[in-house]
Amino acid sequence: MSRTPVNGEKKVTRVGFLLLDNFTMIALASAVEPLRMANQLSGEELYSWHMVSETGSEVSASDGLTFKPDFSFQDVIDLDLVIVAGGVDITRSFTPKQVSWLQQMSRRNIKLGAICTGSYLLAHAGLLDGYDCSAHWECMAALQERFPKVRCNSRLFTVDRNRMTSSGGNAPMDMMLHMISTQHNPKLSNAVSDMFICDRIRSEFDQQRVPLRQLHNSGESKPKLVEVIELMESNLEEPIGLDELAQFVNVSRRQLERMFLKYLSCSPSRYYLRLRLDRARQLLKQSSMSIVEIAGACGFISTPHFSRCYRKHIGISPRDERKIAWAADGTSQNSIREPLQDSGLMSMARSASALSSAKVEPSFGSIAV
Repeated sequence: MSRTPVNGEKKVTRVGFLLLDNFTMIALASAVEPLRMANQLSGEELYSWHMVSETGSEVSASDGLTFKPDFSFQDVIDLDLVIVAGGVDITRSFTPKQVSWLQQMSRRNIKLGAICTGSYLLAHAGLLDGYDCSAHWECMAALQERFPKVRCNSRLFTVDRNRMTSSGGNAPMDMMLHMISTQHNPKLSNAVSDMFICDRIRSEFDQQRVPLRQLHNSGESKPKLVEVIELMESNLEEPIGLDELAQFVNVSRRQLERMFLKYLSCSPSRYYLRLRLDRARQLLKQSSMSIVEIAGACGFISTPHFSRCYRKHIGISPRDERKIAWAADGTSQNSIREPLQDSGLMSMARSASALSSAKVEPSFGSIAV
């Protein structure tokens, strides 16, 4: 397979996916399947895709399923695009060799990308400095605090020069459809979208998290409430007073309090506090920032005040939260790799291992069942 077109044939775009430990399966599938379907619908090999790992050995996804990569760093073929497939516990899921390999790819002018939390590794390698980038919302707090030269955003995906990054879930599909449309034509990308029953191709201006999704589902329009919450989410380090928030959206403070009570069953102050505590939880579990630094980054006037609020609303102290997260990281990594000879036992243990690994994630146990 030559990278140079022969006899007028279209050039095959070779896409390599660097699989990190605990990568997210849905994000990988969302990125690969549009390439397969583009080939199928065009009747030509427009794209090829290849799984890559550091040594060529199996890599476990976050659901416990394992992948046998096509290539190791030593024998990888020439690629046009390398995409980092990230997932659970991204801040501790990569190695120095993976960082060096990506830097080598960059020096060879190979286009780089990331899906789900993979942007964190590109940022760690210094390959997103001065670039706009997208990443799964759950790791954005750690990414923003750790790499201030990276311009993070909350969009589904971002294409900035020779970098293309996306959030998780099915957002990589939109990014790949955008690439197919750019490299070939919108007719092909629309046809791929139709095959996957997508009601529309979302653009890079679509946001990851629609504020108050449950309110939109109710069929009522509450634009002022959504606007207030977006203001809160954008001002966690220096919280805005309620009077000022009400002024921004042209309502009285009393009206603002009634809206929150009616639709969210809590006061604006309590909702704002919960947003700040959620961000603090992300930083406690995904960064090495001190508790003092986290308190300041989340708008608390002192560490004792932060600790009291965290214990009251989360049910555990910030110090204990961090201890549990880091302890879980060590035990979960070991448990994933314990060999099980019986395939039945292995399949039964898979969900337990995945749950154990997930203890380091900020969303662990966040929804009461």
